[in-house]
Amino acid sequence: MSAADEEEVNPYELLGVTMESTEQDIRTAYRRVSLKVHPDRDVDAGATARKFHELNQAYELLLDPLRRMALDAKVRLKEARKARFASYDTKRKGLVEELEARERAFKKVRVEKQQEERARWMENERIMEEGRRLKEEREKELRRREEEALRAERERAGEDEPPELGDLDTTIRLKYQLSSHPMLTTPASLVALLSPFGPVDEASMKLILKPSPPKKPKRGIALVPFKQISGAFAAVCASGRAESGLADVEVGWAEDKEPELIGWLKRKGQLGADGGVSATKDAQRKQDADQPPAPAGANPLSTSTAPPDKESGTSFSSFPSTFPSFDAPATPSTKLAETGLDYESLTLMRMRQAERARLEREIREGEAAEGN
Repeated sequence: MSAADEEEVNPYELLGVTMESTEQDIRTAYRRVSLKVHPDRDVDAGATARKFHELNQAYELLLDPLRRMALDAKVRLKEARKARFASYDTKRKGLVEELEARERAFKKVRVEKQQEERARWMENERIMEEGRRLKEEREKELRRREEEALRAERERAGEDEPPELGDLDTTIRLKYQLSSHPMLTTPASLVALLSPFGPVDEASMKLILKPSPPKKPKRGIALVPFKQISGAFAAVCASGRAESGLADVEVGWAEDKEPELIGWLKRKGQLGADGGVSATKDAQRKQDADQPPAPAGANPLSTSTAPPDKESGTSFSSFPSTFPSFDAPATPSTKLAETGLDYESLTLMRMRQAERARLEREIREGEAAEGN
């Protein structure tokens, strides 16, 4: 008989019952045998656990009527084959065993071939996945370099362009004690205090007195929007100065940070680090004399300066006389205009050319190394 048939586990033999045994006989045999092969009763837990698992599978199979009928048919067929094989002469038995051995060898070769093909397919998939990953990383790195180069090019091109004005860049915040300034309890009084620095948007002003009425307020907090950022900058620079009427008044930006436009002017050298103006006083006075009053709705980034305090004679910090115009459109260079390329397209084109030259150089070096 074949080795496969001999290695098959017979559930009846595991439980020590026959095909004519009843379900009660099967349960009784299962309890008897399970006590002998239970893992807790044997030192060799691994082998015992395997036997116990096989015993449970045989027990479940024999208690299932349909599966037991299929098993009985298989056992009868096996016994019939065994009886038929026993009736063969020696020569015929040898032929049958040789045929079964060839079948087993063929099956083994087929299984090994399938396993080898599957292993090769998995290796190909792994290599392809690794290639896709490397390609994505290379493309990502290339995009990152292009973005960095483009960003650097934009920064170089945008050094002469002022940043946009934020929503709160012209708004300042005042904090003061009412014991020092008892008159600053209304928006009108704040407008009178801050008007020397520049026009104030009284309609958008926000004043809060603490504690709230009916308790007697002790301190005030106000958000004051100027119509021009120059006025807000002058007021912030005059924070706490008695000659400006802001003694014991803390003046700061509404967003607790300096607007980008102020920082840009300082980097350009048009404003000092302490709020001083790089332009001379004569240029400031000439600009104030030549410049007409700003109409309603004018650009808040206008170059107008804050008027001086007539009583004290102190001039407040203001913007430089040569402030860049925000209305004039940016004109590209003559060379770019002639070629029809902008900075972004030109930068990408140069990067692609450099990458192509690098690849060609690497290919030539590789070919030279292989030739050697």
